Amino acid sequence: MPELPEVETVRRGLAPLVSGRQIVDAGGHPSAKFAAASEAVGMTVLDVDRRGKYLVLPLDDGRNLVIHLGMTGQLRVDRPIRSSTGASRTGSQPEGDPYDRAWWQLDDGGRLALRDVRRFGRVAVLPADGSGDSALPTFAALGPEPFDPEFTPASLHAALKRSTARIKTQLLSQRPVAGVGNIYADEALWRARVHPGARSLSRPAASRLHAAIVEVLTAGIANGGTTLRDYRTVEGGTGDNQNHLECYGRAGEPCLRCGTTLRRSVVDARGTTHCPSCQRR
Repeated sequence: MPELPEVETVRRGLAPLVSGRQIVDAGGHPSAKFAAASEAVGMTVLDVDRRGKYLVLPLDDGRNLVIHLGMTGQLRVDRPIRSSTGASRTGSQPEGDPYDRAWWQLDDGGRLALRDVRRFGRVAVLPADGSGDSALPTFAALGPEPFDPEFTPASLHAALKRSTARIKTQLLSQRPVAGVGNIYADEALWRARVHPGARSLSRPAASRLHAAIVEVLTAGIANGGTTLRDYRTVEGGTGDNQNHLECYGRAGEPCLRCGTTLRRSVVDARGTTHCPSCQRR
């Protein structure tokens, strides 16, 4: 599933293509996950923001178009191209792509489309003041952004103390900090030398984990995100961060820090890689 670095990369690519553009038509798959796409018709997109793993497009009527990519979601902007006969059509992908679950026609002729093979994504139009966030509970429950001043070692330590769930599970819940998924949780826990199955952290360990979270997310953004299978940029390209992973997906290989063979386990139903020497309970 795209995590914060992948969504941020998409945001940066999307913003110059849709900001200031009016949505003149729209449509979506009839399921409740995508049907709200048409509620944005007639509105102008003011910008493209991000909240955790969600893209947030502020509209000029005081609402936000919220898009979650799910596991296989990809956003692209098709531009009209001229055929040999002089007729124009929207190109880069067929307009009738069967996996397009939502689309928005823009006033400059462009077409924003959400392609989602497995339909785990989500589209919603919510009031910007947060009064309608209960319609999207996971969005309403997000913790602080990792790059905001309110996310501190102390705030992370306090958030993790509120639960006895395993540390990795807490990170994946999005409540201690928004945007961290399976890939970057493994990476941050390895850097911080924290066992993913631990149920409590000392203040020094929480401080190391805080720094590691910021570091791995920053690196992920700088590398354009991690492409393991489905993730693509708005331009259709892949990320490069998969070539820089230090822990995730490296089970059976030597730890880059101590040489011990990295071990794969399952932590609350999530595949997990850690170093049994560096990350002791």
